[in-house]
Amino acid sequence: MNTWVFIFMMVVLKLPILALFGIVWWAVKQKPEEADDASGSGGSMKPSSPHPRSPLPRSPRRGPHGEPAAPAPARMRVSGSREHDRA
Repeated sequence: MNTWVFIFMMVVLKLPILALFGIVWWAVKQKPEEADDASGSGGSMKPSSPHPRSPLPRSPRRGPHGEPAAPAPARMRVSGSREHDRA
């Protein structure tokens, strides 16, 4: 029984690989389509947008080329012993 399952899997699961090779072979053999220049509407150009994009705002600009980052706040350190504070 196991032998037939192995043979079935080895044969049937190779079909998608063969189909892939067939599609690739067919695509390689295709000749590129030539554009018809006489019509003037080639169709390959993307139509321009009806509304131009507005420029991005220039301020406030943050990041590596913008204003430097704000300095870190001052740190407070407590000196002395805490045992003194409890008494």
